[in-house]
Amino acid sequence: RDDRLAVHTSLYVRHRPEEKDMSESSTSSTWLTQEAFDRLTAELARRKEADRKEIAARVEAARQEGDLRENAGYHAAREEAGLNEARIAQLTELLEHAQIGEAADDGSVSAGTIVTARVAGKEQAFALGGQEITADVPEGVKVFSPDAPLGRALMGHKAGETVTYAAPNGRQIEAEILDVTTL
Repeated sequence: RDDRLAVHTSLYVRHRPEEKDMSESSTSSTWLTQEAFDRLTAELARRKEADRKEIAARVEAARQEGDLRENAGYHAAREEAGLNEARIAQLTELLEHAQIGEAADDGSVSAGTIVTARVAGKEQAFALGGQEITADVPEGVKVFSPDAPLGRALMGHKAGETVTYAAPNGRQIEAEILDVTTL
């Protein structure tokens, strides 16, 4: 069975954030740009194919060196294998439940937009989306989840509007949207 095909064909994809699909599971999804999705798919394929083989060869070479209890090379290779498998599992889960799309260019805040806002009196710029889109945003722009309190409060609003949201500590914070652009 081809693992790449199995992962790729089971992907849940939405091309516009406002679309709903009743087959969506209760697992939360992560919004990704097409570029981020392609980059992560390539990383998954590389880790499953080339990296697994290279690490397995290092484990076997270290195993041949003798006593495994005192073989630091063997233990390091086994740890690297475990980290690689953990990343494979993380990427598989992420890609299976990813929302892929481009933000609507209507000036409203949605996943895939860069928002400049004055939050609690301080001007800041941030993108709304999953942490995996960090490579797609301009340098110095942070990435916030659309599900975070600030993200939820801003969704659907436009430049010039002011919203208030409850911070995790319960404090009410005001955010004035200054600009909204797409990634």
